[in-house]
Amino acid sequence: MDQPLTLSEAVRTFQRIALQAMGVGFRLHRLAQMRLSWVSGPALTEGVEEHQVVGGTVRVYGVAKTLADCFNFRSKVGLDVALEALREARRETNVSMDDIWRHAVTCRVASVMRPYLEAMW
Repeated sequence: MDQPLTLSEAVRTFQRIALQAMGVGFRLHRLAQMRLSWVSGPALTEGVEEHQVVGGTVRVYGVAKTLADCFNFRSKVGLDVALEALREARRETNVSMDDIWRHAVTCRVASVMRPYLEAMW
C-alpha cells in the first residue's frame, strides 16, 4: 500500500494536474482573472473522490467527472482542451467508458461527447 501524501505534496500534485489541464501558456497571475461557474445538484456531488493525506482528507473530482466538466464548460476552456483531456485520459488512466458516459449524462453533455467517445473508443 502506498504511503499517504502530506498535505503540501497533495496540493502540489493537484495544482500540477490542474495547471496542465489549463494549458501550457497559463500563468499563475491569471488565477485572479478566472471566471467561476455555478454548479448544483448531482453535477456538483457526483464523482467526488476522497484521498487520504497526512493532514486529513482531500476531496477532488475524479477523471471521468473532470472530462464531463471540460465538455460542459468547453466555451470557457476551449474544445481543444476538452479533446486533449479526453485523449490523455484514454492514454494514461484506467477510466472506463461507462464512468465517462455516466458523468456525461449527469452533466448533460452526453450528446456533445458522444461523437468524440465513439471515435476514440
